[in-house]
Amino acid sequence: MKAEDENTPSEEEMSFADMLAAYDEGRSDVLQVGGKVTVEVIAIGKDAVFVDTGTKIDGTVDRAELTDDNGTLTVSDGDRLDLYVVAMNESEIQLSKALAGAGGLDLLREAHQNQMPVEGKVQATCKGGFDVRLMQRRAFCPVSQMDVRYVENPEDYVGGEHRFLITQLEDRGRNIVVSRRRLLEMEQAEAQKAFLETTAPGALYDGRVTRLAPFGAFVELVPGLEGLIHISELAWSRVEDPRDAVTEGQTVTVKILAIEAGDKPGHTKISLSLKQAQGDPWQTEIERFQPETVVPARITRCLPFGAFAELTPGIEGLIHISALSFTHRVRHPEDVVSPGESVRVMIKSIDRENRKISLSLKDVTGDPWQSVTDDYKVGQVLEGVVEKRAGFGLLVNLAPGVTGLLPQARFGEAGKPGRLEKMKPGDRLAVSIDKIDSAQRRISLGPGDRAEDKDWERFSPAAGDAPMGDLAAKLQAALTERKKS
Repeated sequence: MKAEDENTPSEEEMSFADMLAAYDEGRSDVLQVGGKVTVEVIAIGKDAVFVDTGTKIDGTVDRAELTDDNGTLTVSDGDRLDLYVVAMNESEIQLSKALAGAGGLDLLREAHQNQMPVEGKVQATCKGGFDVRLMQRRAFCPVSQMDVRYVENPEDYVGGEHRFLITQLEDRGRNIVVSRRRLLEMEQAEAQKAFLETTAPGALYDGRVTRLAPFGAFVELVPGLEGLIHISELAWSRVEDPRDAVTEGQTVTVKILAIEAGDKPGHTKISLSLKQAQGDPWQTEIERFQPETVVPARITRCLPFGAFAELTPGIEGLIHISALSFTHRVRHPEDVVSPGESVRVMIKSIDRENRKISLSLKDVTGDPWQSVTDDYKVGQVLEGVVEKRAGFGLLVNLAPGVTGLLPQARFGEAGKPGRLEKMKPGDRLAVSIDKIDSAQRRISLGPGDRAEDKDWERFSPAAGDAPMGDLAAKLQAALTERKKS
């Protein structure tokens, strides 16, 4: 057998050579300055991004062209891009998202015919628009073509560098009209299409709050495409005004609830939720709260039957009107609390299934009737205040939350019965403790001036050896005067 020539490629080497040749045969070397080319990112450097151009020569594009407004790179290895050839030689192809530089008339024509973007700098405002420096030539951009939105302050655009499409090229380049708006609309359409093709309900997305309405907030998800956060989806807690939850220009993370066709052709309705993107507090926060504990809360609203108090954003409980006070007969919750007020409440019960919490305000301050038998004794004379006049007698307040009854039938026992008949709410009078029924929360009273000569000496504003008040002094004087007569 004839020995193989050491210079003859092996089968493995031949296969590799064949593959390389086949690869090169499939690559096109037909590129020209100004032409559009689809490339694939193959490497990312510090200042440049390297791409496969489909030729034997790789291309480079300035890294800054592929970053967003925050400086974040928008591409990664393997991504495909549409770029334009701005310069090339035997070893390098320079690419860009838009044509720039000096450029000749032929390049301008090619950009016009193929709708390739070109870089331009706004030099000044002029009648009806802007003076734009474009590839060493003067161009005109109508004010209506500078942006997709109404241009309120044209001077804000002066000095800025932007990409434009050439919409008119006449008189050998001496009459050039450009539009930035048309390019933005094209880019918006591409971004919107990509969003709608790749995004489904349930996804989380970052957007910018663009405007507020009484019924909610609009959020721009991609340029030109907005979704609505209904006011009920802004927060887990109750929101009366969207401005209390978000502000215009704020960046928020939202959950996509629904994507539906709008009422008009080509219009898409997108429903969003801010609160669902943040997590349900009834799942994440409720374990912090336990029955029979006292916690801080904020009154959110008052209704005829009680007041709602927020324990933490998204978790509210109800203070029933009967649980507002031991010391007042509450006719309306706002007699005791008001929206926005900070209070301490006791958690009475938690119903996780129905998302209900029962709260008490009065249990925090305590029940004055628990100490009634210690504070008051039968036979004690003290001063009270008329709380209410009724047909059966006078309801007399002895202390906050403690009221006794002076029956009409006992008026005649008073030193001056006529005075009791004229009593009205707010008037002060002397009464004596006749009976205490703490279980039924009842105290029976008699006139404080019904006793004989020295009975006034038993008068005191409270139990024990408390000093006599002014009323007691007056009562003593009245009794002394009565003895003289």
